[in-house]
Amino acid sequence: MKPQAPANSDDSDALFLDAEEVEQSPENDLWFLPGPMEEEPDYLPPGPRAEPREAEALDDWRKAEAGHVAHLARVAGRVGALDDRLKRGPEGWRHRLALIEAADLSWFAGDRIGPDRLALWISMRLSGVQDDTAAHARVGWAVRRLTGGPGPEVDLSAFLDRRDPENMVDEAEPFADRAGGWLDLMAQAADLHPITRACMGFHLWSLAGLGQQSDGMEAAVTASRIAAHEGEGAIFAPLAMGGAGALRTGGPPANRLARWLDGMETACLTAMRHLDDIETWSARAEAEMSPLSGKTPPALREVLTDWPLVSAPMAEALTGASRAAVQRNLAWMEARNLVRELTGQGRFRMWRATN
Repeated sequence: MKPQAPANSDDSDALFLDAEEVEQSPENDLWFLPGPMEEEPDYLPPGPRAEPREAEALDDWRKAEAGHVAHLARVAGRVGALDDRLKRGPEGWRHRLALIEAADLSWFAGDRIGPDRLALWISMRLSGVQDDTAAHARVGWAVRRLTGGPGPEVDLSAFLDRRDPENMVDEAEPFADRAGGWLDLMAQAADLHPITRACMGFHLWSLAGLGQQSDGMEAAVTASRIAAHEGEGAIFAPLAMGGAGALRTGGPPANRLARWLDGMETACLTAMRHLDDIETWSARAEAEMSPLSGKTPPALREVLTDWPLVSAPMAEALTGASRAAVQRNLAWMEARNLVRELTGQGRFRMWRATN
């Protein structure tokens, strides 16, 4: 049998050439291959939009702090000096500054409660017929939080009195979620100075959904406690004394921090001058009242040190003395220019220490 002839060499060469042409052909000519993955239609439902990363917001505040290092150090020194002053002074000084700060914050928050009305409400729960009881309660809460108690970062719900059954019963869980998000962000900013963290927390308060109840009062009081969280004498850093420029919103973090530092420095200087005046008055009053006998003169002097404004019923309730004894001593002090009556009325009169 004759052997079969080998395949034509031209045919085999053509096969090899076709393979090489396929390998070297542009991708657009390879119609039989599937297209790239990104060109495939997306049949998945749209997902949620990505929110701005919290890290970016924190970086903005870190850059703001880095740009105000010298000013921040100066303000921190002011807060430290106030803390030392209050630590060495009588307990009533802290109460006095808290009353003044709370009254000033009430104007920022829109409640506009003056020191005289606030003093009557805090000491005797007295208010006028046209007064807003809820507004008085908010400012009373501010005084309590500015004079003591655990800080907001320990338990924010307790700090804000949101555990009261009459407060936000239906929104208890949503509030806990919002508060948790705000606290988590504050914890991530632990490397920032407390004053910077306080400023950041104040400006993020409404964005976290925490500001519906009392406008800016809660945010400002919370921030003032955070700014002085290491203080032993000053448990809050004043913000509103001498003006509320620190609490203005708007602008990038660098601008907000600059206003915050300016306002806090002014407030600290105002508080220190106020303590200087009341310390000088206390020494003068003690010297001039030394000839007086009985318990009423020193008790009345202490009340006038603790409270910016005092009425006769207030002094009676706070000292335990009789109305006649209180009025007699107030008249004696007014005659020697130790106190001054402010209302000019025959009834509901208020006195303050004369600097």
